[in-house]
Amino acid sequence: MDVSEIIKQEYSEEFDQLRKNRVAVSYYKYGPAKANFGGHLVNALQSAEIRKRKYEQTGNTEYLLDAANYLMFEYMYPASEKAHFKATDSNGSAGKSGISINEIKNYDEV
Repeated sequence: MDVSEIIKQEYSEEFDQLRKNRVAVSYYKYGPAKANFGGHLVNALQSAEIRKRKYEQTGNTEYLLDAANYLMFEYMYPASEKAHFKATDSNGSAGKSGISINEIKNYDEV
């Protein structure tokens, strides 16, 4: 399967568009992200966590869009002095909760 087919199946363009719409509204409601997050007036990570908890309480997926936007703002305007980007392989992975379908398949083959 080529990358474009994988993206069609494994990625949500709708999610991105809905996030972008909320960024535009927030610009007018709260002001520029550069001032709010670059100026460290708003804590992006804590705000993302608040939205994650609200999603868990309500099931409203709009909170997931908001959480993703806050994580994006942390990426763009990091508050952490240790912030950097370094691509990692499996050895550097943060891990996950659960077991993937490929791990199950590989386990069954052993």
